[in-house]
Amino acid sequence: MPAEGGTLTSLFRDRRIRTNDPSPTRLARAADLSAPQRGCLVVVAAPSGAGKTSLVRALAETDTLVRLSVSYTTREPRPGESEGEHYHFISTTEFEALIDQDAMVEHALVHGNYYGTGRAKVEEALEQGFDVILEIDWQGARQVRKLWPDAMSIFVLPPSKQALLQRLTHRGQDSEEVIARRLANAKAEIEHYNEFDYLLINDDFAHSLADLTAILRAHRQLCSRQSMAHAGLIEVLLRE
Repeated sequence: MPAEGGTLTSLFRDRRIRTNDPSPTRLARAADLSAPQRGCLVVVAAPSGAGKTSLVRALAETDTLVRLSVSYTTREPRPGESEGEHYHFISTTEFEALIDQDAMVEHALVHGNYYGTGRAKVEEALEQGFDVILEIDWQGARQVRKLWPDAMSIFVLPPSKQALLQRLTHRGQDSEEVIARRLANAKAEIEHYNEFDYLLINDDFAHSLADLTAILRAHRQLCSRQSMAHAGLIEVLLRE
């Protein structure tokens, strides 16, 4: 079994530096007598077909402080999916070995396959000041809260049952049996919406993306986070 971070490719996709890279701001914060600000851990969950993957990928493309965690799974790749970008595709034996090694932040058996998030790369990215998004289900969210009680969570819903069915059908990647099973499980997943901090109805994509962006930006400004990140500055400002 290859060790995490060894022969397996990076859990996080490399991104080119953009012209709006906020790194100068990060450097300024570190220089104002405060420790570098730790990143936010964000959990995004939804029933299959609600559109959470499109939303979080769009967010990562526009916010250079966001990193998407790449999960492990034991299911077969769908057409167009590639190793290390969409998932790490491994065997059940390999997955269970990672569980035994306590190398998982969370894991769950969903639709007959294992899904899970590696621990080391998530912690590394957070320490570097990046906000890490975990695209997982409600079961995984419960496990994450035990390790990181301050993690922020968002549940995404489709605007209607008909829209959910259309989105699952228009994928063109799953059999009728798979679609029927996902629809049957959607209700059970949606029942856990009230365990999350925010509820986002994904009707108009642009509007939903704007809401998701606003939620994350507001969370970064929590007094509890900013007072720790800028303790040195606050101390200076309060001196007589």
